[in-house]
Amino acid sequence: MAAAGGARGTVLAAAPAAARRGSARLFPDRHFRRGTSAGGTVRAAGVMGSRGQVLKLFKLLHRTRQEVFKNDTKALEAARQKINEEFRNNRDETSEEKINELLKIGSDVEVILRTSVIQAVHTDSDKIILIPRKDLLQDNTPYLDKPTKKQES
Repeated sequence: MAAAGGARGTVLAAAPAAARRGSARLFPDRHFRRGTSAGGTVRAAGVMGSRGQVLKLFKLLHRTRQEVFKNDTKALEAARQKINEEFRNNRDETSEEKINELLKIGSDVEVILRTSVIQAVHTDSDKIILIPRKDLLQDNTPYLDKPTKKQES
């Protein structure tokens, strides 16, 4: 990555392709400014790795939200707001330990959403239709009254 000197210190100049194409609002220049050491070099390698992990988790949560709450506009909007709120509340976190803890929590939430949430629709006052996703359906193992013994070798 190239670095360019400026009045405010060393600035990381390699912006993502989306930012170079005019989507600067998504990746404002301040996201690429990092503190400098005494020698004036950029200390952003570890931070950029975490930033990439955070962005990857953010996108994954939104993709999971869209799949899990498909055709449910209220749930889609509520999940979108909650994901954005949580990431916004922790945007200024700098402790690598805390960031890793938050990444773990976010990953766990994504797994729970993907594996445990099933949509249901009320059809009558006393009926509910479940709409499981294909990735949740598993092959059933048939029940046997008398289990077979394992043969010893």
